Amino acid sequence: MRRVHAFGDDALGDLDATALSEAIRASWVGRTEVVEAAIARTEAVNPILNGLAYKAFEQARARAAATPSSAFFSGVPTFLKDNVDVAGQPTMRGADAWAPRNAVADGEFTQLYLGTGPTSLGKTQMSEFGFSAAAEHPRLGPVRNPWDTDRTAGASSSGSGAFVAAGVVPIAHANDGGGSIRIPAACNGIVGLKPSRGRLPLDADLRRMPVGIVANGVLTRSVRDTAAFYREAERIWRNAKLAPIGDVTGPGRQRLRIAVATGSVRRECGPQLRELTLKTAGVLEELGHRVEHIDHHPVPDSFVDDFILYWGFLALMQVRTGRRVFGNTFDRTRLDALTLGLERHTGRNLHRLPGVIWRLRSMRRRSAEFYQTYDALLTPTLADLTPRVGHLAPTEYQQVMDRLIDWVAFTPLQNVTGDPAISLPLAQSADGMPVGMMLAADLGQDALLLELAYELEQARPWARIQADG
Repeated sequence: MRRVHAFGDDALGDLDATALSEAIRASWVGRTEVVEAAIARTEAVNPILNGLAYKAFEQARARAAATPSSAFFSGVPTFLKDNVDVAGQPTMRGADAWAPRNAVADGEFTQLYLGTGPTSLGKTQMSEFGFSAAAEHPRLGPVRNPWDTDRTAGASSSGSGAFVAAGVVPIAHANDGGGSIRIPAACNGIVGLKPSRGRLPLDADLRRMPVGIVANGVLTRSVRDTAAFYREAERIWRNAKLAPIGDVTGPGRQRLRIAVATGSVRRECGPQLRELTLKTAGVLEELGHRVEHIDHHPVPDSFVDDFILYWGFLALMQVRTGRRVFGNTFDRTRLDALTLGLERHTGRNLHRLPGVIWRLRSMRRRSAEFYQTYDALLTPTLADLTPRVGHLAPTEYQQVMDRLIDWVAFTPLQNVTGDPAISLPLAQSADGMPVGMMLAADLGQDALLLELAYELEQARPWARIQADG
């Protein structure tokens, strides 16, 4: 077991993004000094972790030297995930199936994210098109977990998760279409909130999806950084259809009704995960919340097959519009077996797609009914421990799909319903790996989850990678 991190005695220290922004505003550290420290940290660990998709160090240096903005995170180093457009940088989406070409303008989310002030050092690596829960590209290589470099960093926001956990930057962009904020948060021992549908803007191609499963967000090391990001983002862009999050700065006073499930529609989670989930439920009871155990994750029997067919529809769109979207250099033979297998699966079952979309859309009503009884739902983020690199390699479609279904049993529900869900590193496995616990709530109840996260963070502070590193 090899642990790797970049924490040290430099301008970044072990500060979270909030503390770093305060230090920059107080002139205790300089913006240029901070960026240079983050560049040095990236160069130190990336040869091992492989989290970097595109290097924009000179642009970061130029921005650090420019007149600072008044935005809250001004000068805080960060990364964007390689599936949003950044002007002057290629968007490769975790693939190498076409020749890189630079985006002409920032995407809508990029504009918002950089508007909160951070200085981007470039883009982070991801699984191909975000379809896998592990980034293990056959040519680009695997993204490794800083807690144990023999294990996956999770995906699709793998590079962001590995870099935040390893101390390269305190905050990084991630997005989530089936768990891709929460999965790397769980694997890497950090905080990942998938917000309510519509909480943050999406680029145009994602807004056109018949079921809006994707949400942008961030990965951080502290609850307060996640809360601060949503507060600052809301000052720039707000969806009037959702209750505002506002400035959440600590635990809430309300005692909640919380359901606990350790099983999904397909399987019970592994024995260690079950024990750790029940221990987390016990902490919630100690804090005064009313906890009730339910049989399994509240989804219908058809959910897994429906989600896979819809997931495959997204692959079909990427593959069959590849030349139009990515240019004439697009070569489908360079796509991995998971992408091509998903495309084939949906291509053979297109007649089922209208019914699948109808059933997935109906999940919002089911969820609303569930949250008439409960305020929140606790499950493990993943159904088993973080696997070793190679276990989820996309080399044979049916094998990797079976393994993904087995591991990613809990997170896709909130992508379909649009409900918010947060993964917190509240537990550790017997061999010292972080284990994520997931809390979900009704649509729009993001603030409630942040309050609950603050309370759990205070009651059970999570392990720090640098403690023994």
